[in-house]
Amino acid sequence: MYSKIQYISSGDTAEEQLQNIIAVLEKGITWVQLRFKTEDSLSLLALAKQIKQLQRTYNFIYIINDHIDIARTVDADGVHLGLEDESIDIARIKLGDKKIIGGTANTLQDILQRVDERCDYIGVGPLRFTKTKKNLSPTLGFKGYQQLFEQLKDRSVPPLFAIGGVRYDDIDVLSKIGLYGVAMSKELEIPTAD
Repeated sequence: MYSKIQYISSGDTAEEQLQNIIAVLEKGITWVQLRFKTEDSLSLLALAKQIKQLQRTYNFIYIINDHIDIARTVDADGVHLGLEDESIDIARIKLGDKKIIGGTANTLQDILQRVDERCDYIGVGPLRFTKTKKNLSPTLGFKGYQQLFEQLKDRSVPPLFAIGGVRYDDIDVLSKIGLYGVAMSKELEIPTAD
């Protein structure tokens, strides 16, 4: 199955992205989502190739946010798609059934849509406000997650991950609510004391 913690990369430049990814891999993170919002697809492709090379040294799952064709080109382990991105069906056609395809959701309706689309996992959120993402959906808070799980209790759903503003001290509460895991960014980049 999947790691309980997914790192969503951050950094304003390809160099910052790569440094942050290496830093979290050194901490033992085993699932990385490359999320680099740039207009330069060649820079993104070059970075995606560099991260793929890191799989020779580190054992981790590697998915790419939004860019199905780049994920296919570098043979990433999969993609994560927002509600406004290309469809899950297109991703399945381009990547095949062996690749991981995750999707974003904010509401019960979104989750049910993602279930119908056969997502392998669903990132549900945001938990709280975060500066990492522009055009943020309404925050759920812990109460929102509880309500979603009450509505989903009799349904079969793929693993659900809390996304958006998640901190280390939220993990136990989110797990008790029923979330499979969390997706985090800046929180994982903070240096730890040795």
